Amino acid sequence: MLRYILSPIIIFTFFVGCGVQETVSQAQVIEVGIVQLKEQSITLEQELSGRVKASVTAEIRPEVSGIVKRVVFKEGQKVKKGDVLYEIIADTYESVYEGAKASLASAQASKEALRAKKERYDELIKFNGISKQEHDDIKASYLQSAALVSEKEAALKKAAIDLEKTKIVAPITGFIGISSVTEGALVTALQAAPLTVIHYIDTVYVDLSQSSNQLLALRELLNKQNIQKGSALVKLKLLNDSLYKHSGTLRLKEIAVDESTGAVTLRAEFPNPDGVLLPGMYVRAVLEEAVDTKAFLVPQQAVSRDSRGNPIITVVTENNGTATKIIETNRALGNKWLVTSGVEAADKIVIEGLNRINSRSKVSFVDVTNRYIGD
Repeated sequence: MLRYILSPIIIFTFFVGCGVQETVSQAQVIEVGIVQLKEQSITLEQELSGRVKASVTAEIRPEVSGIVKRVVFKEGQKVKKGDVLYEIIADTYESVYEGAKASLASAQASKEALRAKKERYDELIKFNGISKQEHDDIKASYLQSAALVSEKEAALKKAAIDLEKTKIVAPITGFIGISSVTEGALVTALQAAPLTVIHYIDTVYVDLSQSSNQLLALRELLNKQNIQKGSALVKLKLLNDSLYKHSGTLRLKEIAVDESTGAVTLRAEFPNPDGVLLPGMYVRAVLEEAVDTKAFLVPQQAVSRDSRGNPIITVVTENNGTATKIIETNRALGNKWLVTSGVEAADKIVIEGLNRINSRSKVSFVDVTNRYIGD
């Protein structure tokens, strides 16, 4: 009779036990959020600091000595090639010029007289009217007079040039700086200190500094699959973080590393029609150094580190388990990592619920790609 009483209890215990097992099994399935990535082409940019330089710079120095008579230009204004900038008192140079002109006229008169005499002697020698020695003497005198005329012509030309150089003109078109002298100042020919400087800034250069480490990293990157060399276009960021509206072109790269800085110099050329870029201005340049044609951008929330510091992602396996994969990251682009290896398009990468799972967890997943991709 006792067995008939215990049987319902046993039956009840059996069903309760099954329910507990089913509950425990269901509790082990953890819901996570995953993202699925698409392969895309990404332009890899590098930001470098640099300084603006005028494309043409002319330091104005006097070519003759004297007292400054007049400063013609207005500081900070645009001047044109050939405009008079300074006038030096020219009295001395005018007198030298006039003296040289008179000396030339005298030499020319002497030459003309000897030329006529030589022509007569040329006729007389034919009839032995004069000796050969007399004929040779007059010929030599004439040649000496011709040489003297050439000498006087050269002296006159130099005097004219010196007189002309008492007016110091602009050798280029551009914006002129502050004058270092005023009227009445004594200046000397080819002095060390310039009188002023002219900068042509309709087109400017930006000299950029790239460390040798960055250069080597770029070369290593370009050797990888799917990596193509970037364009020569350069963009500028100004001090107020605004983007300069004109793009520039990378013109050259220094072939040697500066021993004191360990960097190489790159030069970019920019149009500057509005005069926004001024010589000496500090800027930051953004270079398109390479293009990854098969890149993956993984949200940073989905990337953690293993015990050795390697970047890893967690993916959902075919049997709804989880596994970790070591990836290789190149750089951060916004809130994402650019991953160069370790990711495939089919990967379901766990991004939500990472702290609630381990290698033995069973998971169900919700696709939250739209929430994280395209920020």
